[in-house]
Amino acid sequence: MHADVRVRVQARSKRPGIERRGDALLVRVAAPPVDGRANDAVCKAIAAAAGVPSSSVSVLRGHTARDKTVRVEGVAPEELERKLG
Repeated sequence: MHADVRVRVQARSKRPGIERRGDALLVRVAAPPVDGRANDAVCKAIAAAAGVPSSSVSVLRGHTARDKTVRVEGVAPEELERKLG
């Protein structure tokens, strides 16, 4: 069981957090978009919000882009939608 979610990343943010923007999530992270650090921060933030281990979250598409597709393992799409709001 897994859920895929569209994400827009804002790196180097002064106010990290997650919010719903239309049909995607806006994920703000303090990490810079260098050497995959922002991707790691995005995965950790989504994992914390979804209540799953960070190893259960991975970037499927858009590794070097602001718009990404992220997969969350171990949670149904409806449950993820409810948790991420």
